[in-house]
Amino acid sequence: MFRFFEGLVDPYTEYEETDAPPQKLWPFLRDYARPFHKVFWLAGTMSVISAAIEIWLFGYLARLVDNLTEAKRDLFWSDMGLELVLVAIFLLFLRPIVQVFQVALLNNTILPNFATLVRWRAYRQVLRQSVGWFENDFAGRIANRVVQTPPAAGEVVFQLFDAIAFAIAYIIGAFILLGDADMRLLVPMLVWLVPYIFLLNWVIRKIGPASQAFADARSLATGRIVDGYTNIHSVKMFAHHDLETDYTKEAIEKTRTTFQVEMRLFTIMDFALIVLNGLLVVGVVGFAVYFWQTGSASLGIVAAATALVLRMNGMSGWIIWAVSSFFRELGVVKEGMDTIAQPIALLDRSKQSLDVSAGQITVQGLSHHYGRKTGGLDHVDLTIMPGEKIGLVGQSGAGKSTLIKLILRFYDIESGDIKIDGQSISEVTQDSLRRAIGMVQQDSALLHRSVRDNILYGMPSATEDQMIEAAKKASAHDFILGLEDSDGRKGYDALVGERGVKLSGGQRQRVALARVILKDAPILLLDEATSALDSEVEAAIQSTLQSMMEGKTVIAIAHRLSTIAHMDRIIVMDAGRIVEEGSHDALLAEGGQYSRFWARQSGGFLRQDQDDAI
Repeated sequence: MFRFFEGLVDPYTEYEETDAPPQKLWPFLRDYARPFHKVFWLAGTMSVISAAIEIWLFGYLARLVDNLTEAKRDLFWSDMGLELVLVAIFLLFLRPIVQVFQVALLNNTILPNFATLVRWRAYRQVLRQSVGWFENDFAGRIANRVVQTPPAAGEVVFQLFDAIAFAIAYIIGAFILLGDADMRLLVPMLVWLVPYIFLLNWVIRKIGPASQAFADARSLATGRIVDGYTNIHSVKMFAHHDLETDYTKEAIEKTRTTFQVEMRLFTIMDFALIVLNGLLVVGVVGFAVYFWQTGSASLGIVAAATALVLRMNGMSGWIIWAVSSFFRELGVVKEGMDTIAQPIALLDRSKQSLDVSAGQITVQGLSHHYGRKTGGLDHVDLTIMPGEKIGLVGQSGAGKSTLIKLILRFYDIESGDIKIDGQSISEVTQDSLRRAIGMVQQDSALLHRSVRDNILYGMPSATEDQMIEAAKKASAHDFILGLEDSDGRKGYDALVGERGVKLSGGQRQRVALARVILKDAPILLLDEATSALDSEVEAAIQSTLQSMMEGKTVIAIAHRLSTIAHMDRIIVMDAGRIVEEGSHDALLAEGGQYSRFWARQSGGFLRQDQDDAI
């Protein structure tokens, strides 16, 4: 049975991805809920049927009490026996089937699958965003919203069918039952219902914003906590435990105060509800007793009315809590939408894949200032021939990293163009572009997975032998064999920790190099690729780097000029422009910036007074 209900909807069903998700709440939820439309209609129908059955039971209670009052005891079973048996069969067999069907739809079909669908699609949508988009937010806050939104969306749907649909059907049924018994019994019901609706409306108007404020505060606290833990080395190194505690306490206190505001509203709601429910019970039961005393109502009506309002007395609080929960979770969904539903800004303009036949890179009139008036690049023209090895140097902020990011199309170019083998990188798919480029960064973060998984990230289809050969070329194989994590996994199966923190900087860099070696892309970008290696290890893999670069177009950013002195050409950048270019010897002969950088180096590095000039 469980498998039947669990399999009614496939949360991973194919769907058409959108670059601009709905920005309003209900269209957003409706878009995600498309695969569940039939199940939702069925769940709503079952909620109405369940409410109708319960109202019918109160009506039958009135009939039973009246028959017990009027019938002779010796004739009661002969007159009512068959009817009572049928009612008992209905209650023991048919009613449980109806209610189990409703519960299974909610608990086994909707809740797990709807939350999974939202989580899966939200994760995929956010993953499509650009690097620049991620750089503008906390990774912890983004993850928090992706994680919190699915269960909140599931709770919204659950309350809609488990409580709201049932409650509406129940109240309508109660009015029909009391009106059918005696229209005058509707008077106290209406006297209760009108202020109850006002109270409900007040709760909805107040709880929504209060819940949103609490969700925002909670998200801020989560972001600060994750930020502190992610940068724990800096916290410990600068001995700023107290500073971080105070910084995070501010956000935690804001979470507490916003939650207090929300809870005050619930206390007010509970007090008002107690008063209203007292009026409901006294009014309906009092009227029913009065009508019985005057002979215009039977004892069965009194019993049914009393049982009904006592049931509604308990339900009214449940309904308001369900509705408030409904809108509170809507607030969480709305908060998640602020992240999940953001349009994808960096799009593929065509489905054309990049075809790298030679590896020539042409930069034409390239300007990019990140939306500002200064910084970045300013009218850069550069042609890198197929297989040419380029060294890139310049002071901090000269534009070196910006050029690399634009070649990878982490940002859309503001003006100008970059072409690879005559194809504009803006007119080919991002995936095909990045598959053609291998990059080793100065601080290569690794995935919190095994060493094997990290190396195979370069080419998942590679064989074990190919992976090990890449590790050997990166001088990583020997130290990998000696690894063992806290759970006893060894060698290539050992986990490297978040961002590779369980490895030394040099070990991380060698694993990253192995990954790029395995990828074997025709274009190679090196951003201080050997800066984390000690001299002995660097010397050991220099020959590997040379073989890596054979037949490839290479751009290498370097602070240590000796690592790029052998390049075919060296490009010197300053203030977003190319100010010098040529071979190492030619630039030394010119006596310009490069010559001054070289003269100021000590042991292959620039001096400290140069402020990281390269």
